[in-house]
Amino acid sequence: MKKEKREMEMMTMQKEKILSLLSEKCMQSFGCDLDEATKQQTYRAVCLVVRDLLVQTRNDFCSRYEKQQAKQVYYMSMEFLVGTSLHNNLYNLGLEDSFRAALADLNVDLDDLYEIEPDAGLGNGGLGRLASCYMDAMSSLHIPATGFSLRYEFGIFKQKIIDGWQMEFPDNWLDMGDVWLIPRKEDAVEVKFGGQVHEWMQDGKLKVEQYDYTPVLAVPYDMFISGYDSGAVNKLVLWSAKSPSNMDMNAFSRGDYVKAIEQNAMAEAISKVLYPADDHVEGKILRLKQQYLFVSASLQSIVKNHLKHFDSLDSLPQKAAIHINDTHPALCVPELLRILLDDYGYDWDRAWDICQNTLAYTNHTVMSEALERWPEYLFREQLPRIYQLVAEINRRLVNQLNTVYPGDLAKIEYMAVIANNEVRMANLCLACCHKVNGVSKLHSDILKDSIFHDYYHIAPDKFTNVTNGIAYRRWLCQSNPKLTEKLREWIGDGFLHDANALEKLMKYYDKANVLQELQKIKRYNKEVLCNYIARSNGINVDPNSIFDVQIKRLHEYKRQLLNVLHIMHLYCVIKENPNLDIPPRTFIFAAKASAGYFMAKQVIRLIDAVSKLVNSDPAVREKVKVVFLEDYKVSLAEIIIPAADISEQISIAGKEASGTGNMKLMINGAVTLGTLDGANVEIHEQVGDDNIFLFGLTAPEVEELWKKGYNPVEYYNGNLELRRVIDMLTSGVLGSRFDEIAKSLLTNSYGAADAYMTLADFDSYVRKQEGVGRTYLDKRKFFNMSLVNIAKAGLFSADRAVTEYADDIWQVKGIK
Repeated sequence: MKKEKREMEMMTMQKEKILSLLSEKCMQSFGCDLDEATKQQTYRAVCLVVRDLLVQTRNDFCSRYEKQQAKQVYYMSMEFLVGTSLHNNLYNLGLEDSFRAALADLNVDLDDLYEIEPDAGLGNGGLGRLASCYMDAMSSLHIPATGFSLRYEFGIFKQKIIDGWQMEFPDNWLDMGDVWLIPRKEDAVEVKFGGQVHEWMQDGKLKVEQYDYTPVLAVPYDMFISGYDSGAVNKLVLWSAKSPSNMDMNAFSRGDYVKAIEQNAMAEAISKVLYPADDHVEGKILRLKQQYLFVSASLQSIVKNHLKHFDSLDSLPQKAAIHINDTHPALCVPELLRILLDDYGYDWDRAWDICQNTLAYTNHTVMSEALERWPEYLFREQLPRIYQLVAEINRRLVNQLNTVYPGDLAKIEYMAVIANNEVRMANLCLACCHKVNGVSKLHSDILKDSIFHDYYHIAPDKFTNVTNGIAYRRWLCQSNPKLTEKLREWIGDGFLHDANALEKLMKYYDKANVLQELQKIKRYNKEVLCNYIARSNGINVDPNSIFDVQIKRLHEYKRQLLNVLHIMHLYCVIKENPNLDIPPRTFIFAAKASAGYFMAKQVIRLIDAVSKLVNSDPAVREKVKVVFLEDYKVSLAEIIIPAADISEQISIAGKEASGTGNMKLMINGAVTLGTLDGANVEIHEQVGDDNIFLFGLTAPEVEELWKKGYNPVEYYNGNLELRRVIDMLTSGVLGSRFDEIAKSLLTNSYGAADAYMTLADFDSYVRKQEGVGRTYLDKRKFFNMSLVNIAKAGLFSADRAVTEYADDIWQVKGIK
């Protein structure tokens, strides 16, 4: 009783303090009393108070690690998909209940304020979400870290489905999301594009000057990233592009108003949108400028910060770990070299040694389009000094390769940084970085055995693996509070700090009362999602049905198409046998397709057409519903994932580097239906054969089938069920024709026929889906599978992944 009384007194004290801070912030920011503030003003006041608390905590943390002269991590990523910040920060700071109580005195529901906040438009998919998870984990583990990226004004895009087509609209997230950003205009840095390079010798040293260039200012904005119950706050630095001169007054005076602001508009375009379409030269130039501005500004900032505390850049590798997250920040290699050579007078060998020991690289994919390659002429034109350095890196690399692989011109050309009139960014990282890692065991093995094998042969110690992890407190504790509450009751609070403690749940395996509770919690979360679907799509779905979920970026290799073809097959089966005894199924999709990705957009159109066919047919809709939820984002995932029964992870084996959606769904009790691809391999190792639904070709079998000569027409001709659904694509029964999809599966019209072996895996997938239905009818069996997945998910914590990076790659330690 005494403890409860003390906690109540503390809550009251905190509540009074919070109300005082909110009142002060309202008067300062909006000139009104707190009880007169609008809901939007109250939201901003709450965010600003929380931001002030983060600043105080960060200052204390900085004092500790600066006093110890601790090594820091600088995480370079084109994306940070942070989602919303208010809930996350209040939870991490342990203040959610206090703020909820304080706001209740004002008749304000904290959940209503959560609804106001837009998702930050700083990422698109798994790459950006992973980067955010790692920032969260580094803060939770007291590791000093700074993330660097761009402050995209409009993010990726807001997705609307209109007449079946994905349409892209600006996502003006900064209208309400800017409250978390603190501008530091006084710390803006200049980045140089184009122009000429002048070289001369002075006192026996090569001097270099870039002239007639176009300057762009990079202005930093700070976003603070809290850790869970850690007393550590790190920051994300986001660069916004500006012109040094906002207006050409001479042009304005002449009446040429468009010309007067043209330079500023061109500069600002650099940080307008994430991943502008690059199927034209202008788009390629803009993407290259984005990457160089973000890299150059970040490295200038890192070097300046280092020299504040240390006398020389000689110690940079001992005090800074700069991590290249995928190939987008690969320009870190020549830009750090440029700074050392041109700005600080290092000779090549010493500068190269510093670069090698400071930089590390994570590869996230074997997909060729993500291993970026720039046209050499464009690279040289936009970044003349950087091109000179890359050319010299390449010359020295080729000389080295000639000693290792003498006379093997094809291999040397494949490994070169510059070849066939293009600059290869992955090879640039491989040539320099002291560590290169994949993101799952299978992916890392593919890098070593296949795509990067020749580099691995030269330097095997350079290559390692760090399987991805998730910020599980967000995806379990925040997104699924009812499950979290029960877990605390069953296994204690240990899992809140150590995800491995979830393993204790196994002692409740096959305990009827626990399985019933898990079923009730899943039912509640499904009802929440049902309500969302009814509001957003106008579709009523049955919470008793199997919620079969595929939520991820729309890409052919992820094979949303295979999922849809199975739904079409199921439709046909039910039409033939309306009394078929199967559990009802709700298929839920959410995904954005890149704006210029024609075939991905066709798949979205197909999903929409199939949903209309199925959902409007009285003979089928009681057994099957199909829902596409538009504008997929973190906050939407937080509603979908706790409700999922089946986690669709059905990429062709060997193409998905890891996946993290599979981990988020797993920890919420969804059972994986998937191929042995990416981290599914490790999920299978954790849960065993009996607690996962595996199907399809393995990675070696895929490779062998390609070598033998894959002909999808043979599968089409040999399987009547498959032929029927493929023929539906062009028959008009779906309301429109999908000839392009059919051709992509059966002919070479769009590259290799069925490049992702959808037809080869179709029969195996259909049979396994039948097994899913049979298993779900046995609720005891299914929820035992669900329990095992929750219990075995601890391995996939971002805390574990970051600890491996810290120990094996960065050589950093947490600061207490």
